[in-house]
Amino acid sequence: MKGYQNIRTIGELKKANYQSKSIKDELRDNLIKKIQKGETVFKEIYGYEDSVIPSIERAILSRHSINLLGLRGQAKTKIARILVRLLDDLIPIIEGSEVNDDPFSPISNYGKEKIETEGEKTPITWVRPEERYIEKLATPDVSIADLIGDVDPIKAANLKLSYADERVIHFGLIPRSNRCIFVINELPDLQARIQVALFNILQEGDIQIRGFQLRFPLDVQFLFTANPEDYTNRGSIITPLKDRIQSQILTHYPSDIEISKRITQSEAKLHPEQKAKVEVPELVKDLLEQISVEARQSNYVDEKSGVSARLSISAYETLLSSAERRMLINNEKAAVIRISDLISVIPAIIGKIEMVYEGEQEGAVGVSFALIREAIRNQAINFFPELKDLKKNTTKDAELFRAVIQWFSSHSLDLIHDISTNEYKSRLNKVDGLAILIERKYGHLSSKGQLLMMEYLLHALAEYSYISKSHLDSSIEFGDLLSSYINSNEESY
Repeated sequence: MKGYQNIRTIGELKKANYQSKSIKDELRDNLIKKIQKGETVFKEIYGYEDSVIPSIERAILSRHSINLLGLRGQAKTKIARILVRLLDDLIPIIEGSEVNDDPFSPISNYGKEKIETEGEKTPITWVRPEERYIEKLATPDVSIADLIGDVDPIKAANLKLSYADERVIHFGLIPRSNRCIFVINELPDLQARIQVALFNILQEGDIQIRGFQLRFPLDVQFLFTANPEDYTNRGSIITPLKDRIQSQILTHYPSDIEISKRITQSEAKLHPEQKAKVEVPELVKDLLEQISVEARQSNYVDEKSGVSARLSISAYETLLSSAERRMLINNEKAAVIRISDLISVIPAIIGKIEMVYEGEQEGAVGVSFALIREAIRNQAINFFPELKDLKKNTTKDAELFRAVIQWFSSHSLDLIHDISTNEYKSRLNKVDGLAILIERKYGHLSSKGQLLMMEYLLHALAEYSYISKSHLDSSIEFGDLLSSYINSNEESY
């Protein structure tokens, strides 16, 4: 709407041949333009290109109200906020209107009276897209007054008005969202009687406030979000309301680790120094996303509750902070994430998973350890396929694996979490055959990459029960599996 912002009255607006349109037509027209130009509206949303996004675009083209239905952490609210991009740069409203009255078609008593008294000199003001997005989190204490409105006794007293006068009405969020996008998050949390109040607004566009029957042709793009788990835990979307929401779109978790990594990288909030000084190998990124995959499949975690993408994001931020802390302790100038740093993400995991009874019995920390171990084990086969069955494997590589395992029959290795890079390298190089094996399989990697693979192989050998692994307060100890088994039995006696 370039060039319009200097217009200040309805008369000037008419001379400029300005054409009003409903918000649903506005969204539709702007989406059509972007599609025709090959522009991507939801460019920050990954993994939905062939599923959710086409459904949203079809709903907008159909001028539907929308319900995004999915588990936690599936970008439902983010999608809603991105819709602001499909709004016009500016729209005019009657100056002082509480309900964003269209200068050519006012719906409020205030707007109509303003035009009656001032005519074409009625002042207008311009509203930006970000001012036309209203979001409300549904909670059990939300009232009809909050959403629809109520009679305001203070206004009645100050203006000396009768309670029969429409001017005593205080409008709620929805009337104030006229010509806007209005989002209700977690819709099932609204009490059933509050959901009933939305019937007429969605279907007929009128509202009722304390006995006032107002024909209020509201122009609102409604978007709701809901978690299917809420249907059983806290409430449900009542059937008549569900019937009035024209498009219900199912969201989902990323289909593969590559998409998950893109989401994590785009959403993680890192300090510039962390980005500059801490290196995160692709292997560690894969393992981090695998933890979320394991959580979604775990028998300890409530499948219906879901595992948010925020688990990986928080864990990634914690990982970098763990390496940064070690770098500061050792007065080093840079750091590389280690496999042992995955232990530091347990606080990020605990708050992101809802456990079933068996998980509660195991304990949050125990379940978190189990998820990390499963991630290491299931990713290991991509790098060390020989681990499936070393006993039957007669290749030279298999012999090198067995030499590493044999070393632990008479030695142990203690990897302290905060040791310097030089000490970390020195301790790994003590394991006979470990460096030779990694050089043979991954000689194309940098020295830092090979060092990481050396540590990863030790963790993988432990998860495949070829050597033992013990988590101590400040370190991880690798040793002989048989000796560890005997010692644990002796302690039990």
